[in-house]
Amino acid sequence: MPDTAADIPSVPSVVECTRPIAAGAPVVAVHMLGNEAVFVLGEEALLIAGKAEPRRVAVHGGGILCAASDGRRVVTGGDDGKVVAATATGETAVIAADAKRRWIDHVAVSGDGAVAWSAGRQAFVKPAKGEERTQEFPSSVGGLAFAPKGFRLAVAHYNGVSLWFANAAAKPEVLEWKGSHLAVTFSPDGRFIVTAMQEPTLHGWRLADGRNMRMSGYNAKVRSLSWSAGGKWLATSGSTQLILWPFQGKDGPMGKQPELLAPRDKRVVAVACHPAQDVVAVGYEDGLILLVRIGDGAEILARKPDGDAVAAIAWSASGALLAFGTEGGEAGILDLA
Repeated sequence: MPDTAADIPSVPSVVECTRPIAAGAPVVAVHMLGNEAVFVLGEEALLIAGKAEPRRVAVHGGGILCAASDGRRVVTGGDDGKVVAATATGETAVIAADAKRRWIDHVAVSGDGAVAWSAGRQAFVKPAKGEERTQEFPSSVGGLAFAPKGFRLAVAHYNGVSLWFANAAAKPEVLEWKGSHLAVTFSPDGRFIVTAMQEPTLHGWRLADGRNMRMSGYNAKVRSLSWSAGGKWLATSGSTQLILWPFQGKDGPMGKQPELLAPRDKRVVAVACHPAQDVVAVGYEDGLILLVRIGDGAEILARKPDGDAVAAIAWSASGALLAFGTEGGEAGILDLA
């Protein structure tokens, strides 16, 4: 779809700082390992790109269904029933292979090297040292997330979230809310849990007392969540503008309205917060990417719209590089240094 003047915001641009990369297949996720961008492709392989020529690394014998990263490796799950870890150098290791060759629906990684994954109603945890553990839940697992500290795993499912201490014999604690919960995230300080639901809404709990938080106002399912530096804001997709929920106070967003920035007539489909500054990279369904400053809503153009929906965005730990990929197989690395 050709660009028109109306498609491109009249804002400063850093588009010329982008190194384009032809992924050759739809991108389903992207993660940064140092200065290397790891593009997770829809089928079989990763594409690792840095200063050298991009190189494909085969990790699955079929579709790649999920991916997560701890900054040292990218862990993927596939419809071949395998969980695979890959490093920036392209070295791979099979972490697990499902005995029934079930699809690996979700993966998560912790800062201390533990890996979690799910297949159907079962979730598994493999610590950096020690034996694999498993737990069955009342319905199919909808999402996984490790707490920022400790060995607690949040498991989203129908009618709520279970908090599982995988190294303890106790049954998981359940936070209830009716409906289907399809993604889950802890706030960086570990005080809140938020899920994205089948409906166009978010739901949250304050862990200290289990108090509920319902966060609505979306016109589509929320598929992308990202915490700002220090956990002050939760950036989300799912609307024709960037929606930011405030988490600065002890009550989080309870009784407060979100900030609404970067409005357009196209839907936001991917968000990624800068690791140190109050800036959000915002990707839209027509391929546009804007860098949006939270304080005043100032915008910088990072990618022009071309009709190819943004699938994933990721910052490097330094915040100097921004990698992105699209549903149509285009990708790039923006160098802001």
